[in-house]
Amino acid sequence: MVNVDTASRPPRAVRPDAAPRAAPGRRSRRVHGAPRLSGLLFTAPFLVGFALVFLVPFGYALYQSAFVERKSGSGFGRAVTEFVGVDNYVRGLSDPVFWQATFRVVVFAVVQIPVMLLLALVMALLLDAVTGRKTRYFRLGLLIPYMIPLMVGSLIWLYLYSPRLGPLTDAGRRLGLELDFFSVDLLWYSIGNLLTWGHVGFNMLILYSALRAVPRELFEAARIDGASELRIALSIKVPYVRGTVVLTGMLSIIGMLQIFAEPTVFRVTSPETVTSNFTPIMMIFNQAFKAGNYNYAAALSVILAIVVGAASALFYRLGNRTQS
Repeated sequence: MVNVDTASRPPRAVRPDAAPRAAPGRRSRRVHGAPRLSGLLFTAPFLVGFALVFLVPFGYALYQSAFVERKSGSGFGRAVTEFVGVDNYVRGLSDPVFWQATFRVVVFAVVQIPVMLLLALVMALLLDAVTGRKTRYFRLGLLIPYMIPLMVGSLIWLYLYSPRLGPLTDAGRRLGLELDFFSVDLLWYSIGNLLTWGHVGFNMLILYSALRAVPRELFEAARIDGASELRIALSIKVPYVRGTVVLTGMLSIIGMLQIFAEPTVFRVTSPETVTSNFTPIMMIFNQAFKAGNYNYAAALSVILAIVVGAASALFYRLGNRTQS
């Protein structure tokens, strides 16, 4: 049966200047390709900086580690560069001094990093519980130690630890305690206190930002159900920021295994305790700039980079498994 209205309706005239419609597939590809291009352009500066700062130096270290410089005669002749393959890596993997320094730093990190992250989490929870304009002053006060350069902060604590001028040693004497913060027994406590003081504010700020992203409606519902603030913190806030805690822990591991500035400053005051090979980075620095063995230092740098990457990946995987 034919519809009369439809049959009697005149056909629509086609405009001669009307452009043909694009194919649906071509238009969808153009629409979906635009965000990808925009994302690539936004990330291009980071990718270029990452390549120049990390990938290119790492590749150059790999290249340098495959060679060795030898001088002819009694050591005063012309230096000759020879290709040795993996000999520098074999030497580094069997170097007890390098692995003693690495083990020393790993043991220190196992103790110091959890303490620092726990303090940062507690401070972030307390800061999240404070309301009003007072949060700005607390946040700024806790972040000031991180804004102070490492060398300046180390010099400040060297003065505080000084056995002749430092107020901490004098306070210990008044309490009947003879404290030597540069001794073998207290050295790691002194460095750990300095690192915690300098980095706890940064980790606190990251955790506090994660806490501010938690929906406030959950807290109100928990309070209506009769939950205390401590219960809300342990059952709601902490689980929500567990992924951020894993992230800050991974960043702390990367920084701890590359510790250099603080022990170097302490070495000026206590060279008999803080040796030249106290940490892996200090040993690499001495091999490169004091012994002049750039090729062996490059091999040690690659080995340390692999150790740092493996430790970070292991911690990240275990942390995510615990979270799930």
